[in-house]
Amino acid sequence: MGKIIGIDLGTTNSCMAYLREGGEVDIILNSNGGRITPSVVSFMENREIIVGEAAKNQAVLNSEKTISSIKREMGTNYKVNIDGKEYTPQEISAIILKKLKRDAEEYFGEPVTEAVITVPAYFSDAQRQATKDAGRIAGLNVKRIINEPTAAALAYGLDKEEDQTVLVYDLGGGTFDVSILEITSIDGEKTVEVKSTNGINRLGGDDFDKILIDYIVESFKKENKIDLSKDKMAYQAIKNSAEKCKIELSEAKKSRITIPFISANE
Repeated sequence: MGKIIGIDLGTTNSCMAYLREGGEVDIILNSNGGRITPSVVSFMENREIIVGEAAKNQAVLNSEKTISSIKREMGTNYKVNIDGKEYTPQEISAIILKKLKRDAEEYFGEPVTEAVITVPAYFSDAQRQATKDAGRIAGLNVKRIINEPTAAALAYGLDKEEDQTVLVYDLGGGTFDVSILEITSIDGEKTVEVKSTNGINRLGGDDFDKILIDYIVESFKKENKIDLSKDKMAYQAIKNSAEKCKIELSEAKKSRITIPFISANE
């Protein structure tokens, strides 16, 4: 039997893991040696499709052919048009999953055909089926779809403790939700059930980035009378710096953004 990998197909970033014998969990590194892969797909002029960090780094420069946060559209009739061809959210997600599958195969040195994928607890049946379809298109047999708060509780080890009611707070790149879980023992087996969930499925780290970007652009415009949003190279640099700033602010009270030679006037 081949390996079954666990995939967090995130709005902003995706991650893979593998459960070794003995219960130890390994994060599967991508082809760049990273633990997470940006959930970004970019269609290049030479018909090449790039995924992950490379796609994210030129998202502004190639904005019309770069897709991010597609998870927000899963299970809907939304389509994106690239060079006259329409792609469904399942097809774009499948491109991301194919990249993850290739990286996992490179990591293990053997084929990977089965996976478990996590989804938000509020995902409807249509959204869950769309996620399964994306896996199938990518060449993966999706053994199970697991609610993200359930996966979080299991990863934290809460199933190894006494019966309890737990609140899982999930603030991701594209969504924010809170779920109430009930962990109980039935015939010696622990079960984790999502009793209630609610939140905003279009609020997350992406939106925080946008607020920081807008603040930087407006501040620079006010001080220097130059609109950096109209300069794609400058805007891409600001976008990258804003995200780094946000991450730094998770642990520090202040963060400084310095971008040399951002622009020039007459």
